[in-house]
Amino acid sequence: MKKILYVGIVALALLFASCATTSTRQPSIYNWSSYTKDTYDYIKSGEEDSIETVLKTYQWIIDNQTGTVRETVPPGVCADYGYLLAKSGRVQEGKKFLLKEKELYPESAPLVDSVIKMIER
Repeated sequence: MKKILYVGIVALALLFASCATTSTRQPSIYNWSSYTKDTYDYIKSGEEDSIETVLKTYQWIIDNQTGTVRETVPPGVCADYGYLLAKSGRVQEGKKFLLKEKELYPESAPLVDSVIKMIER
């Protein structure tokens, strides 16, 4: 169930990734860095070693949105990051990022609330 939920979150984020532009004259809406590759590698391998790589990627994305059109974290990234932090034992830090996702994207509230409930069990 958790893996299905996680794949759903990633799919939602990838859907929003299409918001990025490829024009070199205009900055991208978001900076996704190696989000797609690292997330895919983590899901494909399922190994705990790859969780650190994807956590570093998510943290980099969160910290490096200066120069993009929106200058804010892309949709789904805080939720993914928070879920993986909680999964790796850093529950309070994970909840902080899940709540940040809800703050940035209020439409994500139902999904984020269900993830928080799942974490608290």
